[in-house]
Amino acid sequence: MGSYLLLVFVGSLPSLIWLAYWLRKDCHPEPKVLITKVLLLGIMLSPLAIMFQLLFVQLIAKMFGGDPATLSGTPGFYLWAAAVEEAVKYLAVFFVVLRSPDFDEPVDAMIYMLTAAMGFAAMENILVINRVIGDGLSATLGIWSLRFAGATLLHALSSALLGYFIALAWFYFTNRKTLFAIGFALATVFHWTFNLFISQMHRSVSLLFSTALLMGMAFLISVLFDKIKERGDRVTPSVA
Repeated sequence: MGSYLLLVFVGSLPSLIWLAYWLRKDCHPEPKVLITKVLLLGIMLSPLAIMFQLLFVQLIAKMFGGDPATLSGTPGFYLWAAAVEEAVKYLAVFFVVLRSPDFDEPVDAMIYMLTAAMGFAAMENILVINRVIGDGLSATLGIWSLRFAGATLLHALSSALLGYFIALAWFYFTNRKTLFAIGFALATVFHWTFNLFISQMHRSVSLLFSTALLMGMAFLISVLFDKIKERGDRVTPSVA
């Protein structure tokens, strides 16, 4: 039991660190109960992504032939996987927050999308750490560090990008479906591009390109976060 709890803590720690960082940037803190609910639902819904990814591989193998294990390493699979994961993270926010009276300012969309992403990433990290923990402390710490600076941050940034476009719907409510579609597409492409860098390139090259991609997106998200926060403080939104 103690080992299991330690695994959960170690796997969840990257998500909790990144979540704490972004929550500190919010001048009007969200209710802790809602934050906790979205975080936990992000964890609980994460198996849906695995299920739909497996179904995709089996369906493609059945329709066109091929080894499912090989198909899971193709660019098409990574695109599908990115889309599914972005959708699952959004569902955690949709079910808990979007109709809540506490969802009362545009920047909340980015905050809650980040929160759902950190729940999703926590489950991913726990599963990954569980697979490598038998390889020794050094290997485990190496993977933990890569997950902290790589995949966990990726989930935060891609979901925050979608959250920004959801936030824009406060000001352009009649275009909310188009804005959501654009945000979802951009978040998916960003997620997919990162996965391609990691999976399709030589290790040293992939590290360079993926790091540059994350740093560039982190800068953009920080700018968008501040802009939407300022705009929300200045302008009365069209919907509440």
